Amino acid sequence: MMVLRGPRVVLRDATDEDEPRLSEIAGTPEVTRWWGPVDEFEDMLAITVDGMVIGAIQFDEEEDPMYRRAGIDIFVDPKWHGQGYGQEAIRTLARWLIDERGHHRITIDPAAHNVVAIKAYEAVGFRRVGIMRAYERDPATEVFHDGLLMDLLADELA
Repeated sequence: MMVLRGPRVVLRDATDEDEPRLSEIAGTPEVTRWWGPVDEFEDMLAITVDGMVIGAIQFDEEEDPMYRRAGIDIFVDPKWHGQGYGQEAIRTLARWLIDERGHHRITIDPAAHNVVAIKAYEAVGFRRVGIMRAYERDPATEVFHDGLLMDLLADELA
């Protein structure tokens, strides 16, 4: 089982026992607004604080040596927003991806109008790269909206 420890959060493989709690979080309007319906949690890491699941984080890796990089995506229970836990989870996972997996660049791609998420990602050290026009289908309206490509280089992790 994968376990990564930050100062206050522990990231660990999500288990079947976590599914009801993660479904509850994913079903909140604040998460559904950006993620749409989530019914698969097997490739996610549960974000825990004092043993309580407060969200999930996942990553993907591009293995081609010409384009090697990793990407991160996250959701946190709205009750835990504004306390720095999401930033800590991202920082913890990014540090592992850089130090243990050898990535020099991490990407994240929030909706361009998700101001709260963008601010949190910038606090970790992510920088705005550019707008990806009509990038993803909005779960609520089904209209494509723009995404913001952000990246973090290994020496920029805050």
